[in-house]
Amino acid sequence: MFEPTVREDILRVAAPGARWLQTGLQGGFRDADAAYNVTVPDGFDRTDLEDYAAERRARVGFHGPGPTLLTGVDQTHARGARDGPVVAYATVGLSNPAALPVRANRRESTQNSNAGESDPPSMDGTVNLLLGTTRALADGALAELLATAVEAKAATLLALTGVPGTTSDAVAVACDPTGDTAPFAGSATPIGSAARACVRESVRAALRSRYPDGDYPSGPDNADHGVRTTRAADVFDPTAHDPSTTS
Repeated sequence: MFEPTVREDILRVAAPGARWLQTGLQGGFRDADAAYNVTVPDGFDRTDLEDYAAERRARVGFHGPGPTLLTGVDQTHARGARDGPVVAYATVGLSNPAALPVRANRRESTQNSNAGESDPPSMDGTVNLLLGTTRALADGALAELLATAVEAKAATLLALTGVPGTTSDAVAVACDPTGDTAPFAGSATPIGSAARACVRESVRAALRSRYPDGDYPSGPDNADHGVRTTRAADVFDPTAHDPSTTS
């Protein structure tokens, strides 16, 4: 379950009968026998992403549909990590980091660095994660696993690079419906703890592979693309709401 195969810059994670939850392209819940991380070429400009992904899979003999993540990072930089019932696979690129300063200015908005507002995100900057557990999870617990994985990805990148992610990160998590049932997948659970460790180790290893000299963008100011969210939202006290004023 969740075994990898790489062909012509496509990583397939085989998972017969798995239940997936994916962000991005064809995102949402679905049942599929495999998921994919697909490297796109330099200058990639296709907009029919579902068709493109299907063409790439078919070209190398990966005929089963499934969650598909796209990246500009070569699959030679993919790294996996396993802990008990959980395994994770990651590719990391940081050409378009997304910084979130704690201090914000109401008069400012999200600022793009070295890129126009209409520029598409650089696929080379994508951080992609495929994560699976051999435990059976209800949809709510699978969503909790997704949140746990994203949190671990953000914490790892923040510690190592100073940013929690990029503008185009994508994640797909899965469970085995035939496995032993687990009710929860948060950070305090055995599955959540294993997922956090797997994400941390796979992301760290993938980052080191992609940037062996540690020469990676530490923020939007030093990257080809990226954003720094400096806008402020309105803060309010929900306990001060007067229900009698609701129409």
